[in-house]
Amino acid sequence: MKKNIAQKKTTPDHTLCHDWDAKEIEDIYNQPFFSLLHTAHQVHLKYNGEMTMQLSSLLNIKTGGCPEDCKYCSQSAHYKGETKLENKKLMEINSVLAEAQTAKKNGADRFCMGAAWKKLNDGSQLNSVLEMIKEVKSLGLEACVTLGSISLSQAKKLKKAGLDAYNHNIDTSPEFYKKIISTRTFEERLETIKNVSDAGISVCCGGIIGMGETWDDRAKMLEVLVNLKPQPESVPLNALVPVKGTPLENQPLINPLEMVRMVATTRILLPKTRVRLSAGRKKFSNETQLLCLLAGANSIFYGDSLLTTDNNEMDEDRKLISEFSKKNSLRSNNNRL
Repeated sequence: MKKNIAQKKTTPDHTLCHDWDAKEIEDIYNQPFFSLLHTAHQVHLKYNGEMTMQLSSLLNIKTGGCPEDCKYCSQSAHYKGETKLENKKLMEINSVLAEAQTAKKNGADRFCMGAAWKKLNDGSQLNSVLEMIKEVKSLGLEACVTLGSISLSQAKKLKKAGLDAYNHNIDTSPEFYKKIISTRTFEERLETIKNVSDAGISVCCGGIIGMGETWDDRAKMLEVLVNLKPQPESVPLNALVPVKGTPLENQPLINPLEMVRMVATTRILLPKTRVRLSAGRKKFSNETQLLCLLAGANSIFYGDSLLTTDNNEMDEDRKLISEFSKKNSLRSNNNRL
């Protein structure tokens, strides 16, 4: 590498760097496995202290019928004939509140709401979401949404309602992106991320591995993320879940250790960011997931489902994190479950 990791990671006053390039990132990613894991763990301990885990619950508040053509997604209207996914209208606010109450009872810190829209429309859509955010916040939960593209004025309204974070993934490298999605440009995604950030909302932005991209694509995706200003508050890392009826249904599953490398590299590049182990981990062994936690993952989606795909059962996650915790207990930020 051109610079020592410790030198490159931060400036002397601990301001995070934004000048990584893809070659440097690949050099980190391709280190011997245990060297990479050790460095990532040391970075994690330095900037995040003892192990705490943010538990995020994810609810699909509007299912299916999305006009986007993302090749991995069962909610795309382009593949409805093959996926057979049932479209569902926007949930009632009382139903969302009940789900949020259950999530809090089960130990979640953050409640995320996702809608299968290309963009958020003003009027009834926006107004309903604003009320949902207010209700979730009244429970003492962090509120996060993912609603497609939003304007700056919409972002400001979401912020005023109390929104903590907005998820808008870039999915992959700018180059490979065109092979996965044609209905929204990479630049449009970056514009939404800028609108969210300019409104004072934390950015949650990550991607998916296992869609047929190269190692270089993964490095270039991380290059975009690390050079965002400000850097994302959280980075969800997803392993592709091949869904029957989508163009990627026959894509082979990744080697689980590839996810460990992605987590470790992300932690080194983004020392203070929450690295969220997201979709696809149900296919990972407990040992692989523990390695991801050792490498710096400090957030998981907690609950039996993620939008339209299965997730680990909550009891499994309690046991998993208990095994990793020094005190042999599941800790959710400052709360013990």
